[in-house]
Amino acid sequence: MEMVLKTNIAGVEPSRGKVRDIYDLGDKLLIVATDRISAFDVVMANGIPYKGVILTQISRFWFDFLGADVEHHLISEDVTSFPAPFCTFAEQLAGRSMLVKKARVLPIECVVRGYLAGSGWAEYKNNGTVCGQKLPAGLRQCEKLPELIFTPATKAERGTHDENISFQQSADIIGEESARYVRDKSIEIFKKASAYAEGKGIILADTKFEWGVSDGRIILIDEVLTPDSSRFWPADKYEAGRDQESFDKQFVRNFLESINFDKSGPGVELPEDIRQKTSEKYIEAYEQLTGKKFQA
Repeated sequence: MEMVLKTNIAGVEPSRGKVRDIYDLGDKLLIVATDRISAFDVVMANGIPYKGVILTQISRFWFDFLGADVEHHLISEDVTSFPAPFCTFAEQLAGRSMLVKKARVLPIECVVRGYLAGSGWAEYKNNGTVCGQKLPAGLRQCEKLPELIFTPATKAERGTHDENISFQQSADIIGEESARYVRDKSIEIFKKASAYAEGKGIILADTKFEWGVSDGRIILIDEVLTPDSSRFWPADKYEAGRDQESFDKQFVRNFLESINFDKSGPGVELPEDIRQKTSEKYIEAYEQLTGKKFQA
């Protein structure tokens, strides 16, 4: 399986995001997950083997799993069903692309947190809050929260960072009714996914959902519950009070911290061992969640 850092479809130019190439097909989109990797909102100079395929297949798994609970944008991932010329580019698109409904993207990130980690832990240590929401005193790093919390954020432009906002601010942006719907639905599907993952030996610590409007209805869009949009921890190694091992790009983040990467400007070349370790973690997450062997 070839590494794909950038798709090249003859005669068609995509919109290139941090890690995905998106082709506008009128009433539909073709979303291609490349092997590019970003950390601290910066795209690195080289990629992670199999990353795009693994993330697409994990999203596909969750869309199927949650299909009875929420409407989503996925139409097909079968390249032969794609319109021309895309149906003839299987070597670039197979396994890593999804034909989806076009939706008007709601301009907020819908973050659900079940554990006290990351930026939430940093804020809690200083203020006893997470995204402005007061939490009980005495919680430890990575401890399970008394209840799930919804912490929306703005959607940042490339090269900038998302900013946490209050629920009321999210309602001001997308409307009260829509804000209540995406909050309640995000929490509902987080609970279902978390219970499933726990049964597979994985803790879902937090995740980010994205929503859009299609034919007047709010639907689930983008990637869903992948190691890029979520914190997954191995349950058998979990212990509150410290950092956890994870199934995501933590190897990349740790490397960048070790070289004092300034979290801006052009991405750096990642060492081979960091790339391989990260790829192995993505594969492990896929196999543990789906129960399927990854076929490279």
